[in-house]
Amino acid sequence: MSADSRQVDNQAAKSWRLILLFGLLAIIASAILFKLFSLYGQDQAFLQSQGDARTLRTMLIPAHRGQITDRNGEPLAVSAPVATIWADPGKADLNHPSLGRLAQLLELDRTELLGRLNEFKSRQFIYLRRQVSPELAQQVAALRVPGIHVDREYKRYYPAAEVTSHLVGFTNVDGEGQEGMELAYNDWLRGDPGSKLVLKDRLGRTIKHIRSLEESDPGRNLQLSIDLRLQYLAYRELKAAVQVHHADGAAAVVLNAHTGEVLAMVNQPSYNPNDRSKLSSSALRNRALTDLFEPGSPMKSLTVAAALMSGQYKPDTPVDVSPGYIRIKGHTIRDHRNYGILDLTGIITKSSNVGVTKLALSMHGDAVRNLMTNVGLGQVPGTGFPGEQSGSLPYVSEKQVVERATMSYGYGLSVTPLQLAHAYIPFASNGMIRPVSLLKQTEPAPMVRVMPEQVARDVLAMMETVTHSGGTGTRARVPGYRIAGKTGTTHKIGAGGYIADQYVSVFAGVAPVENPELVMVVMIDNPKGQEYFGGEVAAPVFSRIAAGALRLLNVAPDDWPEKDTKRVAMK
Repeated sequence: MSADSRQVDNQAAKSWRLILLFGLLAIIASAILFKLFSLYGQDQAFLQSQGDARTLRTMLIPAHRGQITDRNGEPLAVSAPVATIWADPGKADLNHPSLGRLAQLLELDRTELLGRLNEFKSRQFIYLRRQVSPELAQQVAALRVPGIHVDREYKRYYPAAEVTSHLVGFTNVDGEGQEGMELAYNDWLRGDPGSKLVLKDRLGRTIKHIRSLEESDPGRNLQLSIDLRLQYLAYRELKAAVQVHHADGAAAVVLNAHTGEVLAMVNQPSYNPNDRSKLSSSALRNRALTDLFEPGSPMKSLTVAAALMSGQYKPDTPVDVSPGYIRIKGHTIRDHRNYGILDLTGIITKSSNVGVTKLALSMHGDAVRNLMTNVGLGQVPGTGFPGEQSGSLPYVSEKQVVERATMSYGYGLSVTPLQLAHAYIPFASNGMIRPVSLLKQTEPAPMVRVMPEQVARDVLAMMETVTHSGGTGTRARVPGYRIAGKTGTTHKIGAGGYIADQYVSVFAGVAPVENPELVMVVMIDNPKGQEYFGGEVAAPVFSRIAAGALRLLNVAPDDWPEKDTKRVAMK
């Protein structure tokens, strides 16, 4: 074969290989183009759904709500870890074999569960059950039902239940304060949630935690001024009194005489914040801070104090209250009987309406009202509690002699139990007063003098006679302790004026007299039966609460019988 023919054959072979190579390249290019067309056309919806299902997501990290405690650190409100079961109905597998078990765990009928998932199929989120136990949540997660998810959250729990419910309040299912201190200090307690970046699979399950974006900021703790031991004691005695006297309601407040801190605040009726299924609106009120009533005779102590401050009277100044009544501009003011001539101490002991009326009308027109204003009546206490009332202390001119007279013995004005207790602090602290507080105080607010020290001591000594033989509050006595106080019984006000057969029974007092530690007010709303006077209904409750509180606080007795004192000295 010649050289020329061989050269031709080589060129032909090269051409064939080039054609084959270009052909293969064309086939590959066609396959790539076909695949691209398929991805961007027919498979686009599928790929989009897969990309959405398996992607990076930002999840919230719930913040732990702050704890509420009493003054000694006893928990009153805590947050327990729970879980929420929710669904993405559009991605839920309605034919999953574990769907029946899921319904059983959620305490739902299978048909009901399917109905809800079908009804909200257009949504991406619905709650199935909230605040379930972590154990139940684990069982639900183990079923691995597509579209069913588990998230962590917290549930508020109240260890003291109804004993502290009116003061502490409660939160809603989202952890936001709704009543009481939970509402008043919601921003302080709730904290700020954090966030994290996670990778989720096509079923929406978290398969990997990528990184933390923002740390959650837990809520701050709140320490109240109450002593849970005293709170339990006061609640027990108040509840028993309401049951015995078939009263409509009641409230009791115990204050620290030195700091103004609220050591106990209880109300009836109450409710269990851990189970609000049978909650009534009447049980929600913190009556000690929101319910107003005419205080009646406890105001006589302030009227007598104003008389002593005027310089016109001394404790033994005689006042003629005969014949047991007095007529003022067509109105008759009466005592229970004709007491004849009483000194100022006797006016307090016998609770003479005629006596304090004569005192009030003999002084400058503003004398009594000014003292009532100085001790906080007619003003919001400033505790920060939602709905606390200011009461009413109307201005009366010097010419309004009837109104001046009725105000002197506690009619024509209104107070809350807390305001009344606050007004009695000067008698326990040598004429000084400071604001009341629902929070434990490390540095109490400065005290302000509202009456001379001697006046406060004189009136305290007068009020002690109320609990002695011949006084109206003998049932307020506590064995081993000297007790001072004042009873009160007022008619309730209805739509047409005073109601003849409905009363508010009150006792306001100080214990012990020698070195006062506690100021307390007990208010019983509409006791029914033969007993309705403050000395019969409220005073015994005061006695039982004071007796227990003084022992719990290790307050030394100041009224040991003389024979016991001699026996101790001999030992």
